[in-house]
Amino acid sequence: MSANQQGNKATNQNKGIVGQSINRVDGRLKVTGGALYAVEFPATNMAYAALVGSTIANGRIKSIDTSAALKVPGVLHIMTHENAPKLKPVFTNPAEGDAAGRRVPLQSPTVYYSGQYIALVVAETLEQARRAADLVRATYDEQPPATDIERERGKARLPKGKVAGKPADSTRGNPDAGLSAAAVRVDEIYRTPTEHHNPMEPHATTAVWEGDKLTVYDATQYTYGVRHAMAITFGIPEENVRVICKFTGGGFGGKGTVWAHVPLAAAAARHVKRPVRLTTTRQEMFSNMGHRAETEQRVALGAARDGKLTAIIHEGVSHTSVYDEYVEPFSKATHMMYASENLRASQRLIPLNVGTPTYMRAPGETSGMFALESALDELAYKLNMDPIKLRLVNHADTDPDDKLPWSTNLLKDCYKKGAGRFGWSRRKPQPASTRDGRYLIGMGMATAVYPVNHFPSSARVRIQQDGTAIAESSTHDLGTGAYTVLTQIAAETLGLPVERVRVDIGDTNLPKAFVTGGSTTTMSVGSAIQGAGRAAITRLKELTREDKRSPLYGATAEQVVVKDGRLSLTDNPAKGETYREILSRARVKEIEGNFDMQFNDRQKTHSSHSFGAQFAEVRIDPDFGEVRVTRFAGAYDIGRVMNMKLAESQMRGGIVMGIGMALMEETVLDKNLGRIVNRDLAEYHVPVNADVPLMDIVLMESFDEYASPIGAKGAGEISIVGAAAAIANAVYHATGVRVRDLPITPDKLMGKGALA
Repeated sequence: MSANQQGNKATNQNKGIVGQSINRVDGRLKVTGGALYAVEFPATNMAYAALVGSTIANGRIKSIDTSAALKVPGVLHIMTHENAPKLKPVFTNPAEGDAAGRRVPLQSPTVYYSGQYIALVVAETLEQARRAADLVRATYDEQPPATDIERERGKARLPKGKVAGKPADSTRGNPDAGLSAAAVRVDEIYRTPTEHHNPMEPHATTAVWEGDKLTVYDATQYTYGVRHAMAITFGIPEENVRVICKFTGGGFGGKGTVWAHVPLAAAAARHVKRPVRLTTTRQEMFSNMGHRAETEQRVALGAARDGKLTAIIHEGVSHTSVYDEYVEPFSKATHMMYASENLRASQRLIPLNVGTPTYMRAPGETSGMFALESALDELAYKLNMDPIKLRLVNHADTDPDDKLPWSTNLLKDCYKKGAGRFGWSRRKPQPASTRDGRYLIGMGMATAVYPVNHFPSSARVRIQQDGTAIAESSTHDLGTGAYTVLTQIAAETLGLPVERVRVDIGDTNLPKAFVTGGSTTTMSVGSAIQGAGRAAITRLKELTREDKRSPLYGATAEQVVVKDGRLSLTDNPAKGETYREILSRARVKEIEGNFDMQFNDRQKTHSSHSFGAQFAEVRIDPDFGEVRVTRFAGAYDIGRVMNMKLAESQMRGGIVMGIGMALMEETVLDKNLGRIVNRDLAEYHVPVNADVPLMDIVLMESFDEYASPIGAKGAGEISIVGAAAAIANAVYHATGVRVRDLPITPDKLMGKGALA
């Protein structure tokens, strides 16, 4: 038994709180309206802001006319580059450090992309602010924008830094020789479009100044990142900035970055000397809050007749903005996914006149595994081999890139269990061989993978005299269930029922946590809360050991166990006392435990990833080319499951986004004007209930002590990875038509294969 497992046993005698499918502890607040979001916190004398976006994608502002806007009743201030305060660089992503600082809003007349903020209006009411914003007029010195990867190919450049920790050009072995020597080859180009996050809650900020102290209520995934950025931007100490975000209405990565509206709201509030509330529109979110970058990827695979890979080549381009750099790391998973002595991964960036891309659920893996898993499916058909068998032949028993053993790897079990639950054995190998009446039926599968990421996290646990407890950290709940899971971890550690534990998060006045992203929160913050809970219990044990009035007087920590809100002797459970009795007798209102969770990933001894297998069935109308996903099964290895209900919900959510990626999501840019033409949910299509089939979710439980002290691996992003590839592979199986550029729309199928 590992040290972590022993620790869990020692502090947990009421087993089973972690893992239970308990309902969300914040559910009642949400359904009754008690959960407050960024623009719902009350403030007196509130003013409201509205933004003005540029109507060109490249050039300079020659003049800006605010005269008509200033005549609108209630207008308090209009900020442009001509009168804005001088601000220090806004950090596109504080996690990347000071080097990430690039463009500052309203600091110059230069326009880099369509919709870029050129003015901000503050008024007594939101309606007045938006009316005035509509009246602001600008004239421009317009230049042709760079809008097309194909047209700008000659400007492709090497990324300035590494790509997901690897050099942008990475080689092991001799991939060109391996490809030449292969008995069977696949060498194709795969494309994924620009996609947008579209959380239900828009990006929004309420900024309140009290002297030189700033409070920001922000829709964010990173309270401490916003705090750091605001302190740098306004040149004030970090302790003068407080950021609060008790609930976030979805983020998917898009709220992990500090976007320009946040410092603008704070600058406006300081100018008008009133709280300012700024809620962005859906259209502004499309232009200014990042997106998943477009990719063009070449995947070349070589294999022997037995399916053993002799070469893997994965190279291509993605776009970034002309003023900043973001790399969509689509080659990231390719380094470690399959065993091959010969591999080359290479990425380039093409600057375009668009806003800077950013992280979107499973950045890199989602785009890259569509290409890799599609190519592997093509290879399976050329080899006349079952796609699962091909993957098993090339299963990596250790990390082929880092040469490290896996911490845990149940991928083979995922293939087996998922295939059994899905009914893969009923699949006929030949494309276009299965029908249900007039409909074409296809089955496809793909592998899912996502790395175990860690961030340093701190937590505090306070046991109250009344026998309740409070667990605190500045982390966030994006709707994923963090409140509930962290409550379960605290309750199990403290030996208390869930209803006697409260979790307080989302405030920089609480112990520091990093960004909620990268599938890290449960591992990082959950481990910190477990550590803080154990520290609090240790202090309780010290009180009883030193108190002659306690029945546990003189007992060592090892002789005392925790159960049902009391301490008792291991060999005599009847001899003990409750937390309330201990603290009341000591006349202590509460006892506190703190813990700083650190991870030494630089000296790791194992390679840690979550794994999974995705299975999709599609039904295609041969007359109209309409694709429907009728069944989906996923089997995942995510380590110890904290809450089965919430974990399964996370898996379903990722699959739904995978369906959107496969069949409908695409941000369309007017290549002449540089404008996004489908900037709302009427034209940018995401799956609705009718698009989502029943899903069979299998979670392969294990305890991964190398991933985290609580045994968990990441669960937030694994299930979107490979989902689009499984659907694309099912479409090929149904029709004989291989679609390599997403999304798979009817026009890409009609008149081809079985639809000819």
